[in-house]
Amino acid sequence: MNSSELLQSVPDLPAHETRRLLEAATGRHWTALLLGADLTTGEVEAFGGFVERRRSGEPLQYIEGTVPFGPVEVAVDPRVLVPRPETEQLYEIACDAVEAPLVIVDLCTGSGNLAIALKHTFPATTIYATDISSDAVDLARENARTAGLDVTILLGDLFEPLPDHLRGRVDLIVSNPPYLAEAELAGLPIDVRDHEPTTALVAGPVGDEVLARIAETASDWLRPGGVIVCEISEFHAPAISGRFAPLGGEIRRDLSGKERFVIGAAPQ
Repeated sequence: MNSSELLQSVPDLPAHETRRLLEAATGRHWTALLLGADLTTGEVEAFGGFVERRRSGEPLQYIEGTVPFGPVEVAVDPRVLVPRPETEQLYEIACDAVEAPLVIVDLCTGSGNLAIALKHTFPATTIYATDISSDAVDLARENARTAGLDVTILLGDLFEPLPDHLRGRVDLIVSNPPYLAEAELAGLPIDVRDHEPTTALVAGPVGDEVLARIAETASDWLRPGGVIVCEISEFHAPAISGRFAPLGGEIRRDLSGKERFVIGAAPQ
């Protein structure tokens, strides 16, 4: 079958999604596919399978298998969240927050996207990443190995697995933690609600439970003047600012104007 005809045979999905699905199924660049290319039976069958998975609500990035994030590309699958544009902005804020950091800690690392991108940007920096999910830790370690970057990825709850000698020595803490309330889960899009890991999305009944614990403990690990940057829910910004008030608790907006980040610093 011709690729351009095959693309037109799926009118119920957005055109940009069908192009990406066909790229994933064939390994060919989309420009060649749009111009028309003869496809093998295996390529047509693979595309059909991908289309059905997308129709069921599975995230496009899981089907593709990887996602670009800042200067790196990481594998993603149902073990971890799909990195969002907001988290790329978190990475950019973090890069600008501290000059030549010696030690960075990434809490709730998921796929390892933040930690790996920061290691790429700061190759001389020692970077630790933690996650409570053993599945996420496995994938983050795979991503670090694939990228050829030395990031120490530890299984455990927030700061708990970090070596004690890091107390008071961390230059930068970053985190994209669970920050939704339980009641918010039902209102999420189907591809998020039914396919991405709930434990990485929902913090508890209120939504700020994990961020509150981070705020309570961060000062024990930051060096004087060390910085913390976290992604937050736009609906919880005032409460989160209060939680981080001892560290400054500055709220910053994302590119669409929503209050999506909190930044603070340990007293000098």
